[in-house]
Amino acid sequence: MKKSITFTLICLVQFCFAQVKETLITPVNIKTVSFTQNNVNAVPIFVLGSGFQLQFDDLFGNEADYYYEIIHCDYNWHPTQIPKAEYLEGFDNQRIQTYSNSFNTLQLYSHYTLSLPNQNTLGLKLSGNYIITILNDAREAIFSRKFILYEEAVKIPMQIKRARTTANLPLKHNVDFSVNSTELTFQNPLKNVKVMLLQNGKFDTAIKNIVPQYTLGNDLVYKYDTETQFWAGNEFLFFENKDIRASGNNVAIIDANTAVYGSHLFTHNARASFPYSFTQDVNGNFLVNNINGSDNTVEADYAWVYFTLSAPSFRLDKDIYITGMFNNYALSEEYKMEYNEKKGLYEKALLIKQGFTNYEYTIADKKGFIDFENAIDGNFYQTENNYTVLVYYKENTGRYDRVIGKADLNSINIVN
Repeated sequence: MKKSITFTLICLVQFCFAQVKETLITPVNIKTVSFTQNNVNAVPIFVLGSGFQLQFDDLFGNEADYYYEIIHCDYNWHPTQIPKAEYLEGFDNQRIQTYSNSFNTLQLYSHYTLSLPNQNTLGLKLSGNYIITILNDAREAIFSRKFILYEEAVKIPMQIKRARTTANLPLKHNVDFSVNSTELTFQNPLKNVKVMLLQNGKFDTAIKNIVPQYTLGNDLVYKYDTETQFWAGNEFLFFENKDIRASGNNVAIIDANTAVYGSHLFTHNARASFPYSFTQDVNGNFLVNNINGSDNTVEADYAWVYFTLSAPSFRLDKDIYITGMFNNYALSEEYKMEYNEKKGLYEKALLIKQGFTNYEYTIADKKGFIDFENAIDGNFYQTENNYTVLVYYKENTGRYDRVIGKADLNSINIVN
């Protein structure tokens, strides 16, 4: 009986460690969550040992106490069994001490900034995948975000090409790359080396589990025809309301009859059936900006932004979401559009901090699977996207997946 109980406990512990650490949906009172480095919003992939910040607003504006917890994960975002003392120097589960209240805004909020490293968390010692969770004073998880720390131990030459398959030639981008190192001698690379390919920094749509097509000594070559292809999509849409009381780019009407200002955007017509047209974007990013303020973190106001979409050929068996870095590309009810039968249009109002915001319309089913092929705005090989290759390595006796290199390339340099 004792052996049976012991075996059951061991199995339960292993099961708990095997669970994927999913990021938590951000509650409605938490807005404008962003990682920043050098005062600029950044895709959360940083060199091991560098500093960065996590910032967010709490619309309750009551100076609530928030705490943070940092979890080290493996390639598949499972929490590792490495003791926290081995990957974190200092302590987490500490209160975020840097915060301030909004100033001269209609929407009250408290702005929080967590810098890493700080006086309590002196540094993160291991490369790899991490999840940071923000907790309230009852130590209940409020929301979480993924980030990655990497070493610079390999070189990753890469090219962005048009699709290798005829049917997808005008619709997809193909990522060709290789991995080579003078510092490391790869042990069993087909098993121990893993890669992650990202389009515009989106973790949830990453291409994973691609093995080297062939090896040349210590060079690993990835030149696939289909396995490393992304749907090209279209340029991100944008609006600008840095002067919240005046119509900016793509803002048709300003409404001052509500508690906070309203920015009504021009109706967007689905672009899938139109020829490609270049529009300058920042690949999903956003910039908080109040042209009449000096400190955008607390002087930028919030506005109700009214989105209207005309997509008459859209199939009603799936949903349309408004996504971008401003909401972590979340496919949640808060960002799902509603169909107005009288107008024959999809509509949604979102509370967004003023400035410059990139966004896109994302089609997904009830389980959250994205329909890239039938994208609202189509797929065009001319689209300018950022692509990232991350290389993971776990030696035969290794205890975790190191991230040993990162490379970025823009598809503006696409080749045939």
